[in-house]
Amino acid sequence: RSKIAPVEHHPALPWSTTNAFLVKLRSQNGTAAQALEFTILTAARTGEVLGAKWGEIDLANKIWTVPAGRMKARREHRVPLNSTAIAVLTKLAAMRTVESLDAFVFPGTALGRALSGMSMNMLLRRMDHGDITVHGFRSTFRDWASEATSFPREVAEAALAHTVGNAVEAAYRRGDLFEKRRLMMQAWATYCDVVAGDGRVIPLVRAGEPHA
Repeated sequence: RSKIAPVEHHPALPWSTTNAFLVKLRSQNGTAAQALEFTILTAARTGEVLGAKWGEIDLANKIWTVPAGRMKARREHRVPLNSTAIAVLTKLAAMRTVESLDAFVFPGTALGRALSGMSMNMLLRRMDHGDITVHGFRSTFRDWASEATSFPREVAEAALAHTVGNAVEAAYRRGDLFEKRRLMMQAWATYCDVVAGDGRVIPLVRAGEPHA
């Protein structure tokens, strides 16, 4: 497909600044800020997040199951929810005014409607980050996985719900690497949360290595 049409690259935040960005984001109020944080923590697409309903969320088992109809590849996608994503959802659950499983996790201002698709991009502009896009955070996550971890490429691609390999390979690959993705997404949350109280990023240090 990329040989026919040029690949569109979405402006993205450098992965090394994600920690500091989240400190700033968490100082913002409103549903859009919570939706954006959840989007970053799950590396999901904007539409998948905005369309999320409480019936898709399994808080006890820490799984978000996105129906095939809302996935780009038209296949059901299970998202392992890391501890920080669970914290976002727990806070939202306590504020729910509609108990239906069909209620949107990130509701808009109109009753029964999801948050607007432009809400998170508008939030980025208010935060003086109009130079990046919400979708670009998927690239931020992918760059972090490639440059800062040793997780296999196919695990990172599965986390992004990308189709990996050709039709023959896909036919033999029956699993979704869920448990490996769970480890990866928790590592992502841990990286995103490693900041000092003043917003300075604390470098990750391997066990046994001296601190700088």
